[in-house]
Amino acid sequence: MYAERASRLTGAVVWTNTPEGAGGGPVLPDGCMDLLWSEGRLLVAGPDTRPYVPEGAPRFWAGVRFFPGTAPALLGVPAHELRDLRVELADLWPASRVRRLRDRVEAAPDPATALEDIALERAERTTAPDPLLHRLVERLGEGRPVAATAAGLGIGTRALHRRCLGAFGYGPKTLARILRLQRALALARAGTPYAETAVRAGYADQPHLAREVRALAGMPLGQLLAGG
Repeated sequence: MYAERASRLTGAVVWTNTPEGAGGGPVLPDGCMDLLWSEGRLLVAGPDTRPYVPEGAPRFWAGVRFFPGTAPALLGVPAHELRDLRVELADLWPASRVRRLRDRVEAAPDPATALEDIALERAERTTAPDPLLHRLVERLGEGRPVAATAAGLGIGTRALHRRCLGAFGYGPKTLARILRLQRALALARAGTPYAETAVRAGYADQPHLAREVRALAGMPLGQLLAGG
């Protein structure tokens, strides 16, 4: 069973996933990166451009999901180096530090809260994320075109692309597609008819919605909403 709550770290979400039955569905692209804990391992989930299907038997997971564009500053690694990957935290930080953090999470009564504490402490020691990136996510999340968004932010499209690679792992057009997918899923899950979902989310029509869902989620919308 999946559960989440707002984090004490601005914009982040703390979540847990307890195994039920044969396991959950795919993890879909959402523009975010996560700090993860499972069975004595600390990992980082990089930004996805395709559905991620966990391997192996279902198991307990805890995580902190960071607002799009904020994790690279906390982790000290450009997002594009982690695109579509799950990596050990020890591959990014000194092994001795990660061992101490692992022991700390393992001894905590609530691993998710322990992860949140680590993220908060890290945030206190790092430079705050570029506010331009937050405005970019907000505007693209509202469905504004990339070129118009770049102009409104006072940055050229090439410069924006470079900054997006480091912050999100891909360019602004891919980010816009992923945020549009998330808008569509929210509408469809709320019971909005598919044709209306397509229009309100910013697709040309329902077939366009169907193509994009298949491309980014790996299955038809109906199957996705039914639980894969």
